[in-house]
Amino acid sequence: MLPSLRKAIGISAVSPSTLQHLICVQTQWFSSRYAYSTSSNGHSFTFSYLIDTCGLSPKQAASASKRVSFETPDKPDLVINFLKSHGFSQPQIVRFIAEIPSFLRYDPEKTFLPKIEFFKSRGVSSSDIPRLICSCPRIMSRSLRKQLIPSFDFFRDVSQSDEKLIKTLQYCSGILLNANTIARPNMELLREAGVPESNVIKLLQVYPRTLTASPNVFKDIVEEVKNIGINPLKYQFLMAIHVFFCLNKSSLAKRADVYKKWGWSDHDTLVAFRKFPLCMAAAEDKIDAIMEFLVHKLGCESSTTSKYPTVFTLSLKRRIVPRGAVIQALLSRGLMKKKTLFATFVYSESYFLRRFLLCQGQEATQLLELYQSKLDLARKMKNGKV
Repeated sequence: MLPSLRKAIGISAVSPSTLQHLICVQTQWFSSRYAYSTSSNGHSFTFSYLIDTCGLSPKQAASASKRVSFETPDKPDLVINFLKSHGFSQPQIVRFIAEIPSFLRYDPEKTFLPKIEFFKSRGVSSSDIPRLICSCPRIMSRSLRKQLIPSFDFFRDVSQSDEKLIKTLQYCSGILLNANTIARPNMELLREAGVPESNVIKLLQVYPRTLTASPNVFKDIVEEVKNIGINPLKYQFLMAIHVFFCLNKSSLAKRADVYKKWGWSDHDTLVAFRKFPLCMAAAEDKIDAIMEFLVHKLGCESSTTSKYPTVFTLSLKRRIVPRGAVIQALLSRGLMKKKTLFATFVYSESYFLRRFLLCQGQEATQLLELYQSKLDLARKMKNGKV
């Protein structure tokens, strides 16, 4: 038996001492494999749980399992069931866990519930709680007494009402994280730059995320906006701060290059930015598509478009194309002057209908049908039916 076994494993002759050594090595190998298997069981279970129970993607689960590990579902189940009982949807649970996986090891009744009860006491509805929390899950790891309550009270005083602040928190509850060290100094910088208090409040309400920039970065942004020549008294000053906060210099340069491709000079770009800074926040392909439609479909001069930068923030499919079809029809019939072309895009829906369609007498029905057909097509495209 022994010789046949030796032959099977490729050993022709082994001394007793050598055989003992091989057995020892083999024992150590199996021991190390068992130890690895045991240590990786927690990781394996965590990875599976994150996918099967929490709903994370394999990529998200792989990242999250590097930051948290557990071998039983007891604690994680408490967290998941708690979130579901408070109205969190599956995508919201994924967002909550993916950002801070260690939440699955928390005691939700001790850590999460007091904060939820606080927000409810300040007027946040039960249905809005998940959205508020998921706009910045990190707030659930911060001290309620030392950080969240003082921050909430500070921003409530600035906003002048709980209701206005709650609306802001739905989009950026992250402003509650460092009110004293970040948001407060940034707001002081705005005041020192000459921004009216009413606009400081507007920035908090409309672009709250900009106030989460570090004070050094925020100061540089404010200085850059001032150097461009935008008046701190105007609302455009806030828009420009928002754009510089969201986009780096490379992204801004790429958008400027698209405008230049269509004939804008550096001066045109600067004037357009001063007039409506958000024109530089539009995606490059959107700028290109809108230019294509305005210049090639409606026959606009590309240089003229720089005088109406607002148009580049509108929806091409749901606003520009449907109204553009009506404009083409009106121009071809001599019912509209080309100089009013751009204004038609920015008017409210009710005013647009009254001013350009309903007043056209016998032409009105046909124009309404044309307009509605373009709107219907845009809706079908949005819903993937075309």
